[in-house]
Amino acid sequence: MEPVSLHSFVCTLDLASLPRVLRVCSGVYFQGSIYEISGNECCLSTGDLIKVTQVRLQKVICENPGTGQTMEITPDFHGYFSPLTGRQSYGTLEELLSAATQCSKTLPICFMSTHRITTEAIVVPEDQPLKLEAVETHHGTYRARCVLDTETHPFILHLPLSQKGPFWEWKPGAPRPLLKALQDPALSNLLFTCPTLPWRTLILRPQYEVQAIMHMRRTIVKIPSSLEVDVEDVTSSSQHIHFIQPLLLSEALARGGPFPLCMEILEIPEGPSIFLSPWAGSLQKGQKLCIHGLASPPWRVLVSTKGRKIPRHFMVSGAYQGKLRRRPREFPTAYDLLGALQPGQPLRVVATKDCEGEGVESPGFTSLAVGDRLEVLRSGQAHGAEGRDIDVLVCQRLSDKAEEEEEEENEDVEEDDQILLPLYFSGSFVEEMNDSRRYSLEDLTAHFSLPCEVKVVAKDSSHPADPLPSFPGLRLEEKIMEPFLVVSLNSNPEMCFEIPPRWLDLTVVEAEGQPGQPAGPLPVATVEELTDAFYYSLRRLPAFKNQPPPPRPPKSQGLSGQKKQSNKEKSGQSSELLELQQAPLLKPKMQTLPRNAKDSSNTYSKVSGNRKDRRHTKSITEDGDNDDHDYEEILEQFRNTL
Repeated sequence: MEPVSLHSFVCTLDLASLPRVLRVCSGVYFQGSIYEISGNECCLSTGDLIKVTQVRLQKVICENPGTGQTMEITPDFHGYFSPLTGRQSYGTLEELLSAATQCSKTLPICFMSTHRITTEAIVVPEDQPLKLEAVETHHGTYRARCVLDTETHPFILHLPLSQKGPFWEWKPGAPRPLLKALQDPALSNLLFTCPTLPWRTLILRPQYEVQAIMHMRRTIVKIPSSLEVDVEDVTSSSQHIHFIQPLLLSEALARGGPFPLCMEILEIPEGPSIFLSPWAGSLQKGQKLCIHGLASPPWRVLVSTKGRKIPRHFMVSGAYQGKLRRRPREFPTAYDLLGALQPGQPLRVVATKDCEGEGVESPGFTSLAVGDRLEVLRSGQAHGAEGRDIDVLVCQRLSDKAEEEEEEENEDVEEDDQILLPLYFSGSFVEEMNDSRRYSLEDLTAHFSLPCEVKVVAKDSSHPADPLPSFPGLRLEEKIMEPFLVVSLNSNPEMCFEIPPRWLDLTVVEAEGQPGQPAGPLPVATVEELTDAFYYSLRRLPAFKNQPPPPRPPKSQGLSGQKKQSNKEKSGQSSELLELQQAPLLKPKMQTLPRNAKDSSNTYSKVSGNRKDRRHTKSITEDGDNDDHDYEEILEQFRNTL
């Protein structure tokens, strides 16, 4: 085949013969030039081979041959086109017959008039097809015997040869839709007429998009047919040529198999590494891999260590077989308590820090002491001190067992306190729990909401190097639904791991050879340690941003307000201390924790039996001789400050 322009090749192409292999012969630009038209970029060099897989009609440009005007129509245009055999019109029927005789054409001749023809018997509309069958003598003059096809039967007309047009010769046959008119090779260089369009005659110039495969090109190349490049069809001599087409792991995942696949790495995505596992360093260009298929189950849990200054982060597969035990969760603010509150699941906590009610706007809050037990009920709103509503957490102060027995005996004892904690309240709480059950990861995530704190009490037997049991505590932060591919190295088939194509999208190409299939189950690592950079990028994903930011605490009074408040406090303290000489002494506040407590966690689920006494620490006693409190020394220090 001789070289032709790309447009000429496409216009005469039989779509049923695809795919076709073309060789680039020459272009109007220098060798190796880059063409970019309508966002389609391709680099075509002389001698390049392209495999045309599909041709799509983009649009059709209609041109008026008389004026040069153009207009675009879409491929779904509904008009019908009639082809004209000549590129010029004739003024009379005699000129039409003369031109046909010169071209050695025989009768009949199909023609049409762009103007209405009026006779005594009938009126022929414009653009109505007619057939000139013979020239006869009619009433002593030469006339053209023409046939007009009507809906009922053919009608015979005898038109004088001097009948004025203009007349156009047209190709016999029914009018064709746009696609049929373009696909007929015999009509490629003819004029058309279409009653739907404003011009009597027009030229159809189709614009195609050629989709092709190029060697070592990952994506489909889209080339406009208007590209000025010459090509040669070499399909018959290129049957042995294999076009190597790279693909991404995400594309292999989308194809869904067939697995296993033997691949070779062509390119590693740029950026910092995401895993700290030993296999991560083996992913280099030229390394051969075996993709075994989709990992199951498709979910992972993001885990961070507890109890260390520098936490470590892991991604744990849903197939993890270790056993876990729940640990009490810690909540630094009331807002964190609200986030952990789940419908139908009671949440009881113990205060681990003394908190006074000063500076708290909520009128339903007085103070909390270490060991106070609370049950979180619901969220709500309360009327603040400055006349505005504030978001609060409604909690019930719980009694210990001793006090509950007293309340059963004494019906007059008032009910437990209900306190309102502002969401910005920065106390310190720990969850009260008595759960010694050993859970699998699947059961734990199914029955409890995340985040959740656990301790691994039995490692995954399928993962000998399981690092999770060595940590005193773990925080299960989020459940991630993301497909992973099970991959192994050809150089070390025993090293199996899981790759997330979304975050580690390798560029690979099919490698020669049959992938090996292990006899038993694949020894896949179920725990992968993450780099800090990748961990924090995960935390920035939209899935982790479903919670609004915590509320801001009320604005402070400022420096001047603090000075006024401190002056008031000093004056109040002086008056109170002067009154101590006549008033009875204050009863000391009892300790809430034993001095010799070695493990503070044991006290989280216990409540001091003297909680009522703590509420009355400011009550006045009758015993003024308390040797444990030297108030005289306090008065002496106060006089010295004056």
